[in-house]
Formats: sequence, structure tokens, C-alpha cells
Amino acid sequence: MPELRLNLITREWVIIATEKAKRPGEFRQKKDKKYLPDIVSACPFCPGNENKTPGEVMKLASDGGWKIRVTPNKFAALTPEGERQRINEGLKHLITGVGRHEVIIESNLHNTNLALMPQEDIADVLKVYKNRFIDIYKDPRIEHVIIFKNYGEKAGTSIEHPHSQIVGTPVPPMQVRHRIDETTRYFDNTGECLMCATVRSELAEGKRIILDTKHFVTFIPYAALSPFHIWIFPKKHEASFGDIKDEEIADLAYNLKTVLAKIYNGLENPDYNYVIRSESPKESGSEYFHWYLSIVPRVVQTAGFELGSGMYVNTSLPEEITDFMRRVKA
Repeated sequence: MPELRLNLITREWVIIATEKAKRPGEFRQKKDKKYLPDIVSACPFCPGNENKTPGEVMKLASDGGWKIRVTPNKFAALTPEGERQRINEGLKHLITGVGRHEVIIESNLHNTNLALMPQEDIADVLKVYKNRFIDIYKDPRIEHVIIFKNYGEKAGTSIEHPHSQIVGTPVPPMQVRHRIDETTRYFDNTGECLMCATVRSELAEGKRIILDTKHFVTFIPYAALSPFHIWIFPKKHEASFGDIKDEEIADLAYNLKTVLAKIYNGLENPDYNYVIRSESPKESGSEYFHWYLSIVPRVVQTAGFELGSGMYVNTSLPEEITDFMRRVKA
């Protein structure tokens, strides 16, 4: 019989469609494999094409060149110029579209990705994330910063070269407000962080744990919104990603590298998105929120029921997905 599971962190009901659940291996992507060189002359993110990007925010140097570059997004959703102004005219409300939108070019190689990169290189990417996260929050116009990666066409990217993005918005998104409200309510009712309680519960049960390391736990949520939906949580309560230490970055790099390699090998390189959900540095002392990284492989499509109801249908069993992921070679 199908089950409806409540995801306490997102406050979303998920239908676990046991009657039509697929075996984990059935979500493998059938892609035509193509050869990609180290450098593509037409790629704006490849070495030698630095003039095709609008300036440079920062870079990590390597052997006379660069290893990681951060540039403003050429097609930015928000502009860094101007003042944040609110305009209300009756029922029409707007805020001027000021903000920050940057691209983190993760490697000088066109034909790699995080699943294939050395753990140390992924740690460097995470350190750049932290640097930009903290710096963008220094802008008084910015209310929320989101770090995310779109990998593959189904995930919303148009450039193959490995990259991720960071956006600072002049208002906190409603989804963020909603989750903070829910975690605040849980804290008011119980006196503890909902994410800490989730980590403790998942570790105690053990059925959905993929990786359990010194600083992090990687698992499939009990009410995963989609097949292979994965969360990486710090074990220590930390509200802001900006507080992560170097030792923790190395451990996070191991978790991220391992799980992405398992997805790459087990599902044959599917498209995916990931996002770091975090409070701002000024809220780092928050007792009710706990930052985490969410990974969503794009192995199914959202359809009319999900759009109309806001309720997800997951055609996989989280426990079976976990067993599959444990067996896949990283």
C-alpha cells in the first residue's frame, strides 16, 4: 500500500508510491557518451578565454595559471549597481533588483566534474564558497545568499564546463522564511533544533545512512521528495555555512565527492542540482536552524499533480535507494 510520509523540515507530504516503485537501477540515465577535451576554444570558462567573462572577483592560482576563478555572471539575475528601494502602489509591491550573482568556475579543465575531481580540489571549491558567502553578506543590501550548482541540461545549465553559482538577494525567499518559521516553531515546542533531532534519529535508526564520518552524515531523508534526494548534514549544530572550519571542509569534501561519485557511477552520470541552505553569518548563533547541503538528481520529472497540489510523488523507497547507494563504488 502507498505511504504518505511527512518531511518535517520542508513540511511537505510525500506519497511513497510503493505500488509502482522502481528498482534503484531503473533510474539509470541512458546518455550518449562523448569525448571532451581539456580545453574547448569556444568555452568562456576555459583558460585563455578569460576576456569572455565580465571581470574577475577572485581566483586560486596554480602553476602560473589559475585553478578556480570567480566572475560576475554575464547574464546576472540581479545587478550589483544601485540602491535597494521598496515601492508600494496599492496592491503592487516591488523592490529594485539589486543583488549579487557570481559564477564559481571550479576547474581549469573543461572535461571534469566534482565526481571525478580529487577530494583536495573539491575542498578548495568549498573554501571559495565560504569566502564568497561571507563577503557577499557584507553588502548591506543583501538579505539572503544561496550557493547552488546546476549540473546538466535537465538541471538548468547551458555550459558544460564545471561551475556553480552564488546569488545574494535583496529579500529572503519565501521558501527560506517558511523553513525558518517551521524550525523556530519546533524549537519553541521542544527546546531543540529540528535538524539536530533529525540527525540523531537517522543515526539511531541507520536505515537511510549512506556515509557517517567525523563531522558529517549523508543520508536519504525518510520522506525524500524524489528518488535519490540526498542530504548532507553537519553533526555539530551550526546555523551558518560561514562558520565551517578547514577540518570540516575536508570532511564535507569527502562526503560530497563520495556521494557524487556514487551517483555518477550508479546512475551513469545523471543531471543534478545541489544547494547549500544556510542562515546568514549574523545569525550564526541561532539555536533553531542548522545549515545543510541538499542534492537532487534529475532522474524524474515534476508533473501536473505536483504542480497542482504541492505534494510530491516519489516512485522509490528511500531505504532501497540507500542500500543501492551503499553498494555502488565511489
